[in-house]
Amino acid sequence: MSTATPTAVPARGPVGGPVTLPRVVHSEWIKFRTLRSTYFTLLAAVVFMIGFGLLACYGAIDHLNHPDMRDHGFSINAADRSLRGYLAAQLAVGVLGVLVVSGEYSTGMIRASLSAVPRRLPVLWAKAGVFGAVTFVVTLITAFVAFFGGQAVLSANHVQTTLSAAGVTRTVVGTSLYLTAIGILAVAVGTMIRNTAGGIAAIFGMLLVLPTLVEVLPANWSSNIGPYLPGAAGQAVATLNPDPGTLAPWTGYGVLWIYVVVALIGAAAVLKRRDA
Repeated sequence: MSTATPTAVPARGPVGGPVTLPRVVHSEWIKFRTLRSTYFTLLAAVVFMIGFGLLACYGAIDHLNHPDMRDHGFSINAADRSLRGYLAAQLAVGVLGVLVVSGEYSTGMIRASLSAVPRRLPVLWAKAGVFGAVTFVVTLITAFVAFFGGQAVLSANHVQTTLSAAGVTRTVVGTSLYLTAIGILAVAVGTMIRNTAGGIAAIFGMLLVLPTLVEVLPANWSSNIGPYLPGAAGQAVATLNPDPGTLAPWTGYGVLWIYVVVALIGAAAVLKRRDA
């Protein structure tokens, strides 16, 4: 008859570990990819970019084939036409940027996040980093799809362009860079306002209402202020031939990032000072 020998159970190490930025980034990635709103809003951005770009190209072909008096001297900027959908996509990206933060405040999840990361600021950097990386990859792939789809439509009238043409690659990649910056700006705004409706209203006002208000100012004011607004400045990098009076592509993109950095500094100050 044998006797059972107790087996030594190895001691388990301490659960968890130090709070490091990579771990915070990993936790934010898990939260980001498990939210349904992430997929819905990113899908909306993709549909807007590709769908509106194709519609703009079909519209341009129609103007070429059925010209009227208003179309005298009509010409096609093939790259800008195929990427026109980013103007609608920026709203979807802005909404998602706000939701990434405000959603946690509405559910109370932010208290658990800040309890796990008492220093708080790594949460903000991780949210902005994860959101920016995902947005850049998704919108970059979508921008290339929209571009090639648009060129396929425009090739019916032999007015297409190629990536090797001067400035075209910068325009396609710049579309993704612009949308990524707008999204991170929305993350910062959402952190400061903490409310979904208020954050979305602030982003829409910044991108849609503020330019309209500036347009009604006296001409010399409008021409001096308009190019430095966040949307107008950043869109220069996503435009093949910016209008006279607007900023140069990379200068405009730098101005947009000044807004982003200032907003992130404000968001960091609010996150440190206010209770969750």
